[in-house]
Amino acid sequence: MRLSEKSHTVQSAKPEKILQFGTGVLLRGLCDFLIDKGNKEGNYNGSIVVVKSMPGSAKDFEDQNQLYTVCVRGVESGKIVSENVVCEALSRVISAADHWSEILMTAENPEMELVISNTTEVGLKYVKESGSGVPVSFPGKLTAWLKHRFNAGLKGVIVVPTELVVDNGKILKELVNKQIDEQGLAKEFKEWINEKNYFCSSLVDRIIPGKPSKEEHASLNMELGYEDTLLVKPESYALWAIEGDDHVKETLSFEKSHPGVVIEKNITQYRELKLRMLNAPHTLMCGLCYLAGFETVKDAMNNSMIEKYFSNLMLTELAPALPKNIDTKLVQRYGQAILDRFRNPYLDHKWLSITFQSTMKLNMRAIPLLLRYYSVFDCVPHYFARGFAAYLLFMKAVRHEKGIYYGENKGTEYVINDDQADWYFEVWKNNDPKEVVQKALSNKDFWDTDLTELNGFEEAISLHLSNMMMAGVKEVVSALNVFA
Repeated sequence: MRLSEKSHTVQSAKPEKILQFGTGVLLRGLCDFLIDKGNKEGNYNGSIVVVKSMPGSAKDFEDQNQLYTVCVRGVESGKIVSENVVCEALSRVISAADHWSEILMTAENPEMELVISNTTEVGLKYVKESGSGVPVSFPGKLTAWLKHRFNAGLKGVIVVPTELVVDNGKILKELVNKQIDEQGLAKEFKEWINEKNYFCSSLVDRIIPGKPSKEEHASLNMELGYEDTLLVKPESYALWAIEGDDHVKETLSFEKSHPGVVIEKNITQYRELKLRMLNAPHTLMCGLCYLAGFETVKDAMNNSMIEKYFSNLMLTELAPALPKNIDTKLVQRYGQAILDRFRNPYLDHKWLSITFQSTMKLNMRAIPLLLRYYSVFDCVPHYFARGFAAYLLFMKAVRHEKGIYYGENKGTEYVINDDQADWYFEVWKNNDPKEVVQKALSNKDFWDTDLTELNGFEEAISLHLSNMMMAGVKEVVSALNVFA
């Protein structure tokens, strides 16, 4: 039995009020889930038109009548949380490549009031558009959609990007303005963009692993009593912090239905905690844990040595490097909550998937903390240094084929999903750890600064990397005497 055939109470059709760029698990397991909750509790009344940017049909959504199950699993205050919710917030899913005119038609809907997106950090980049046909980039698509709405004489909308980029709302607004300038669009349109639309920075925080394994998927379908090819399995913790004024708060009234939706004039505190306390250690630990033999986050956190290492990295090195205006007690509480979340027995979050675009993520998430740590203490953060050394070792490719680079760990090959894999392949050819460290740390294109200038950092990374190559990653981690 499919989900679309499952007998359950379905909400009456909601007016289409939201345009969403992206079909990924983050949007479906957090934003759409929260909007659906607002609908069901009577605090909101709107459905979502989803733009599928990747090529291919939306048949998987059509086959399930746009329905999918959110299998929430986690631990809150020591209690197990296990809840299955059928999300009914989507009205239709449209392929941008095949039905662009249909997407533009949604701009003519007077009830449209919100645009949300998650196109990954790479999506918030400027790409020169031809001005005809289907725009290549997300900012290009958004500009074209807003232009269509302007030409229809309709009111502006609220735009809330969720890409993990600091000030993502401000950046997206600048990209739209640049598209207008580069394409030579009317100044009246530009004035309407800047005066009648709200570009709100936001932050999303919920661990949602990718597609479950075949075995786990089958187990969940058996538990549900129907087949759901689109189900997502997030943790119970949820945060969607949106930077907005009273108008934004009033419009996005689904905020009333879940404490995880926070609409405030300044969300810097939430952003810094998430980016620096959750994402930074995640990125620093992914290569280290994978090379140490741990497949998933929960496997690593069940190891007392790794758990202690993780705790020390986060609470003794990263936390002190946070901006001073963040309450230290809040930092400690958030840190402990992260440890609980990473121990979640229900999530099979694979370290290898977390290594995706590690170079870019390190620069965005961890390097600012490293620089601040040095500004305060002017010495090597030892847990950070070992994580960075493991990243360099993870980036050592043994071969490449058809543009794909492969590393090797204990006789098993793995794919290096990083735009800098080719650069590291060349640097690693001499197999000289000192040379790799010197060239990597001094690469300003990677880090926007020369990390060899940090007191003792180059020497520490070289030592750790050499030891990892000779003795093994797990052995180097244990040498920190983390049980002290």
